[in-house]
Amino acid sequence: MERIDGDANSMSRLSDYLQKAAIDPRRVLTASKKIEALQPSDRAIRLTRRLARKASDTPDKAPAGEKPAHTGRPVSRSTLHYAIEGQPISGAAKTRILRAVNSVLKQKKKGEATLKDLF
Repeated sequence: MERIDGDANSMSRLSDYLQKAAIDPRRVLTASKKIEALQPSDRAIRLTRRLARKASDTPDKAPAGEKPAHTGRPVSRSTLHYAIEGQPISGAAKTRILRAVNSVLKQKKKGEATLKDLF
């Protein structure tokens, strides 16, 4: 099993921020799992979108409507490891990490971070 925290030689902005804010990377993983879990309302939105796609003649375009608040895909250990190491990750992964870090900061009663603070 790989370690989540980066070593002293390979620091990134995320790594620096987590150390400065005294946030354990495992808390980020746990917060992400809780935040990104699909809720019944998200499943209902997906169902209506799927039924609308089936009913329309052109299956290429999804109908415009509400976007689910939760993706159903939490941050993985490897993604967080790559982010801490400073390796490139996707924009969606960066956003999920940001939401998880802000959730932990909210629990600590600290101000929110921005993408520029972390990446």
